[in-house]
Amino acid sequence: MDFIASDRSCLDWTGDCLIIGLSEESLPLTGILSELNDKVAGMLQTLIDEEEFEAKAGTTAITRLGPDAPVKKIGVVGLGSSDAMELEGLRRGAAIAARAATKAKCRTLGISFPVWNNSQALTAQAITEGMILAMNRDQRFKSEPDKSTNELDQVELLSFAGEDAAIQKAKMICEGVILARELVAAPPNVVTPAKLADTAADLARDYGLKLEVLERDQCEALGMGAYLGVAQASDLPPKFIHLTYSPAETAQRKLAIIGKGLTFDSGGLNLKPSGSGIEMMKIDMGGAAAVLGAAKAIAQLKPDVEVHFISAATENMISGHAMRPGDILTASNGKTIEVNNTDAEGRLTLADALVFTDKLGVDAMINLATLTGACVVALGDDIGALFSQDEDLSGKLTAAAKLSGEKLWQMPMEEKYFEGLKSVVADMKNTGPRAGGSITAALFLKQFVKDTPWAHLDIAGPVWSEKENAYNSPGATGYGVRLLVQWVIDSQS
Repeated sequence: MDFIASDRSCLDWTGDCLIIGLSEESLPLTGILSELNDKVAGMLQTLIDEEEFEAKAGTTAITRLGPDAPVKKIGVVGLGSSDAMELEGLRRGAAIAARAATKAKCRTLGISFPVWNNSQALTAQAITEGMILAMNRDQRFKSEPDKSTNELDQVELLSFAGEDAAIQKAKMICEGVILARELVAAPPNVVTPAKLADTAADLARDYGLKLEVLERDQCEALGMGAYLGVAQASDLPPKFIHLTYSPAETAQRKLAIIGKGLTFDSGGLNLKPSGSGIEMMKIDMGGAAAVLGAAKAIAQLKPDVEVHFISAATENMISGHAMRPGDILTASNGKTIEVNNTDAEGRLTLADALVFTDKLGVDAMINLATLTGACVVALGDDIGALFSQDEDLSGKLTAAAKLSGEKLWQMPMEEKYFEGLKSVVADMKNTGPRAGGSITAALFLKQFVKDTPWAHLDIAGPVWSEKENAYNSPGATGYGVRLLVQWVIDSQS
C-alpha cells in the first residue's frame, strides 16, 4: 500500500473512492465541502441524509456515484465533536476509512481529514498509522490463507503536500507494532526464549545495533537467582537479552526499556487450572515483544538518545527441577524472596532484569509486563497501568500515551501495602494479599531499583483483544510500541 502526501484537494482528486472525515460541527456542509457536494451532483448530501449520518465518532457510509463523476464512490467517516477531537480520533477514523474502502472493493483511496492542533505532520502520521494497522492481517499459521481479502494499492492524503517524512515515520513505527503483534500472536512452540534472542540478533544485524545475550552460566555468575529460579524447570535454556541502540553523535540521554519475556507461563507447580486462560499464556511475553518492536522502530528513526532494550526471557514450566512454593530465591542485588506462589513468576524475572539495568547508568528506565490479573480487573482490557513515584517520568509517559493513542492510567503506589509482602523467613514474599494485587506487584519490583527514575507499566489488559476494533483485528495488538517510541523521541528535547 503506497501513501502519497498529495497537494490535491478533495475537489480535484480522481480515483476509486474519496472519503471525507467529518466532525459533528461540519454539518450542514459549508465551504469546500459544499463545493464538493455540488461537484458530485449533490450525492454527498444525499448520502448524509439517507444514512441519517450525524458524524458520530466511528460511523461511516459510502455510496456509488454516477458514470460521469470524477470518483467512483464517495464516503464519509464520523470524527465526533471537534472540541473533543484528539489525535487518536483521527487515527481511528483513518482506520475505519481504510476498512470501509477495502470492503467497497476500492484499490485507490483519497482521504480528506481535518488537521489536528495545526500540526499537519502529526495528523499525516496518525492517518497513516491507523490505515496500516487496520490493514494488517496475520495469516502465517493458516494452511490456506484467505485470498478473498481486498487490498488498497494507493492512498493519497489530500492537502498534505510535503508531509512525506511524517508518512515514512508512521511506516517505521508500524513495522515495530506489527513485529510485536507477530511475536505475541505466535504459539509458544514457535516463539521460545531462543526465538526472542534470534529476533534481537536479526534487529542487531539489520540496523547496526549492539547485542549481548547472556546464557544460563553467565546469569549464574551475576547471581540472578530470581530469574533462574523461574527458568530451572524448562527444557529450553533461558536467554537474557540486552540490545542497544546508540546514535551516531553523543547521546543527549540514556534510557532503558525492560520487557517481561515469559514465552509460556504454565503457572509452575501452582499450575493454572483449565479455564484460567492457560492456553493464552503465549501472550506473557507481550512486554518483551513491545520492547523488540520499539527497538525496530527506534533503530530506523535514529533519535539522538541511547536506548537499552532488555528482556530476561524464559518459560515457566513444570518438572522435577521446578521451583517449589516455599523455596527461597536470592536476587542479584542480594535480596531474598520466599516463593509463595510459583505463578507470580514474571516479577521474579523482572527483579534481576531491573538490577542489571539499574547498573547501566541510564537517565530513566521503564519496564512493561503482562503482570497481574488484578490490573485487568481494575482497568479492563483497553488501558495499561502506570506505576511510578517519579512525577517527571510519569508526566512524560502520560503525554506520550496521549499522542500515541495507547491508553495509560496512573495508579497509586501505597507504601504501607508492602506489609503484605513481608516474609517471616526472607526479605519478602513474591505475592501479597488478594486486595491491591497490581499495587503490591509494583512495590515488589521497586525493591530492585535504587536511584534511577523508574516506571512500571502493567499491560496485562491491552496486549490482546478478543474483538475487532478500529485498527486491531482480534488478537495481538502490539500495545506499547507507539507509546515507547513517542517517549524516546520526546526525550530528545
